[in-house]
Amino acid sequence: MSESRSAARRRVLRRRRQRRAVVLLALVATLIIALVVVLPRALAPDDAVAEPASTPAPPSSAPASTPTPTPETPEAEPALCETDAVTVALENGSDRDVIAAFGGAEPFRAAIADGAAPCVDLHEAGRLWVVANKRHPLDPIDYWPTPQARPQDTRIVAGGWLLDETAAALDELSADVRAAAGTIGVSSGFRPYDFQVDTYNRYVSMRGKAAADLRSARPGHSEHQTGLAVDVVACDSGCGDHDGFGGTPQSDWIAENAWRYGFIVRYEEGRTATTGYSAEPWHLRFIGQELAGAYADGGFHTLEEFFGLEPAPDYG
Repeated sequence: MSESRSAARRRVLRRRRQRRAVVLLALVATLIIALVVVLPRALAPDDAVAEPASTPAPPSSAPASTPTPTPETPEAEPALCETDAVTVALENGSDRDVIAAFGGAEPFRAAIADGAAPCVDLHEAGRLWVVANKRHPLDPIDYWPTPQARPQDTRIVAGGWLLDETAAALDELSADVRAAAGTIGVSSGFRPYDFQVDTYNRYVSMRGKAAADLRSARPGHSEHQTGLAVDVVACDSGCGDHDGFGGTPQSDWIAENAWRYGFIVRYEEGRTATTGYSAEPWHLRFIGQELAGAYADGGFHTLEEFFGLEPAPDYG
């Protein structure tokens, strides 16, 4: 009887120990959870903010950044001689069309002087802008200008044939100088190549070669061969000679106003080192009203200076 009671008591004790073990395990588990989860949160500062897992995207309302535009390289402008306007004018137009294609007389002159117009040959006979001097003969050297005419309202002392446009402009100048200062007459106009041979040789025989080169151009180098040059004299009670023209009212008026009609006084006083010739106030050169206006406005005194050419004091 006593053994049964002892066994029962042992069973009760065993069950109590098991219950205490279960409770203890539960307490341990609760403590572990508190240490792992609750305690870090309790210890964290109040304003701590959890870091996002990745960098957040900007709000959808934020303006997108504008890319900096890449500046475009401007296209190089074609050279003046390569423009359609200049090409067509040189091939099919008049001299005035060519000047207009460059933008006018001054841009035309400046382009030549700056070396930006290699398509314009200053020694091409038959052009208003041709320059015949001791360094550059005409091309072709035996050029013969056409069509020619004689002035109709200007007294003719000798010769008188000129390029028709030169003759017409001279008549306009002659009428106005007559009204303002006195009459002029033509003493020399167009001279063919062969005629210039005789003229130059005559000067050489009279004055010697050095003196002749100061007053007369060698054949192929004379402006008179172009039909654009004319020598004038004063004609009051009678017509004087070349050497007596400078200082007359006609000469003074022409020096001031010739450009209005398309003429310049080609060989001015004090310009021998550039032109190679003594002063010839009687020698008028027609270059057209456009170029003559730019010549006067710019204060030029020689065609060499006007077009940026080297001086031509001798035949070199």
